[in-house]
Amino acid sequence: MQRSPGLDLRPFRGLRYAPSRVRSLAAVTSPPYDVVVRPDGLHHLETADPYNIVRLILPQAVDPATRHRLAADTLRLWRAEGVLVPDPEPALYVYEQRRGELLQRGVIGLLALSEPAAGVVLPHEDVMEEIVADRAGLMRETAANPEPLLLSYRSDGAATGTAAVVARTTARTPLLATTTDDGFAHRLWAVTNPEEIAAVRADLARRQALIADGHHRWATYLRLRAERSVPPAPTGPWDYGLVLLVDTARHPLVVRGIHRVLRTLPPAEALRLLGEDARIRRLDPFLPAALRKLEKTEGNAFLLAGEDGLHLVDRPDPALLARTVRTDRPAAWRTLDATVLHATLIEHVWHLPDDPEHIGYVHEAEAAAAQAARLGGTAVLMKPVAEDVVRELARDGVTMPRKSTSFGPKPATGLVLRALDLG
Repeated sequence: MQRSPGLDLRPFRGLRYAPSRVRSLAAVTSPPYDVVVRPDGLHHLETADPYNIVRLILPQAVDPATRHRLAADTLRLWRAEGVLVPDPEPALYVYEQRRGELLQRGVIGLLALSEPAAGVVLPHEDVMEEIVADRAGLMRETAANPEPLLLSYRSDGAATGTAAVVARTTARTPLLATTTDDGFAHRLWAVTNPEEIAAVRADLARRQALIADGHHRWATYLRLRAERSVPPAPTGPWDYGLVLLVDTARHPLVVRGIHRVLRTLPPAEALRLLGEDARIRRLDPFLPAALRKLEKTEGNAFLLAGEDGLHLVDRPDPALLARTVRTDRPAAWRTLDATVLHATLIEHVWHLPDDPEHIGYVHEAEAAAAQAARLGGTAVLMKPVAEDVVRELARDGVTMPRKSTSFGPKPATGLVLRALDLG
């Protein structure tokens, strides 16, 4: 297959659970590794089924090297036992998620890797080195991509190309169908017809994608490619990574904020240090109402949660912002809540190191508030960023502070994996 100037998506032999070997497909799936709430969510998944995919994406051991070897041993064992079985021929996979009125469909395949400068796959967030190193160790040891990234692209909305193939495919009987605990119904189909695969590839070759979810895994793919590829040798398996591509012209993604847990900063101390640097208002201790209040608040605003209740923080001192926020970035970047939180509040007001020991990232507001209360720390609950702002900054080559956005719905992990020895 010839390399395309745009998105180069290729079929692969997926590795999937044998339904007869597991309690149910729902019992062996997991959210993406960085969405699993630890320790409670991790324990729930581990006990749901002995073969739950969380044992591959978040193996538990005393040190990283041991964790990664454990994942590799587990993957080899499950393949040898016939728990995970390769599909008979290469395919692109049409994937559907549905809950109530929300419907998302996309195509899973192997995407040719490219650097941001190529303008084909656009990152919009910075990454943390320790997470990339951990994911690289896991994928290097297992020689697998255990979960797809979520990438979005925008077509012209015509019912041709990929859209036509997806429509025809979803009228057929799926390979699998299951409903997970979060209420999402999942269905997966294999597209093996050469003409249909060619139609998808030709359509996507004209597209540009935004990394919606999975910046650390994309950075991991690039790192492993740099390690394993030897130019000018032909491309090999490490030159491609497992992704889910969703056309947001047809299926707009839901954008949410990712919340922070300041593990070592008690709420009373956080409020004391803020002093006159921002407006602080105590809210009634009903989180859903407080979150609605946060979303309606204009300008930079944050909801602080912990054992001292809920406080809305907004209107940061303009002079403080002028002193602490970089001026060599576009206005859209300088006014992001995540920019103000990290550059102004975390670094200059609260004087916290920006590392995992002091700051945790949690996708669900309720879980963040509960974790902060348990630790005696402070949860900083965030508003979502508009997708257009994210895309505009990405096209300008400007990355947002890490963990600024949460796009969804995210693909369930465990429905289809990629083992590099299968191509």
